[in-house]
Amino acid sequence: MDKLEREPVSNQSERDIFDRLKAGEPIRLDDPQYPKVQAVVDRTISLSTQLNTSTDINQIRERLSEVIGTELDESTTIFPPFHTNFGRFIRIGKNVFINHACSFLDMGGITIEDHVLLGPRVNLTTENHPLDPADRRTLICKPILIKRNAWIGAAATILPGVTIGENAVVAAGAVVSKDVPADTIVGGVPAKFIKSIHE
Repeated sequence: MDKLEREPVSNQSERDIFDRLKAGEPIRLDDPQYPKVQAVVDRTISLSTQLNTSTDINQIRERLSEVIGTELDESTTIFPPFHTNFGRFIRIGKNVFINHACSFLDMGGITIEDHVLLGPRVNLTTENHPLDPADRRTLICKPILIKRNAWIGAAATILPGVTIGENAVVAAGAVVSKDVPADTIVGGVPAKFIKSIHE
């Protein structure tokens, strides 16, 4: 028996796989609904090629809106290349700036609130795998939430289940595995509290 309890196949097929992904339930490649996930991935790969060959900011915004299935506000700016493996569970607010070469693995859900800044090569990763080698290809997802006015520095990585608080700053190169309180600065690997913004 795997360390993660296997849900009976009949129960797996009764609940939508997208709901189970967002709920953080383990999803295996032999899940009877997994082709639905693969279909979204295939579409996203095709659309991402168009996005990353766009020639102006408006076209990039239009292409990313197609990928995520929600129209982006005209106040939001994305610099290509932009990478996502899924796209369907990304939500981006107003006046957001996403710099070059950011990567979103969003099967667990990524929400970026208004006025957020993402530096170049930021990685937002909602997807994880069990440690048990026999079950390692199973997906376990947890959402990422980046709250209003947060600033994520260049090449920082935000791991599954993390919330970045309002006005918080994540230093360049940090690896964030725990929630970051509002109005604080964190940095390092793993990221730790550095100081309050208002000190």
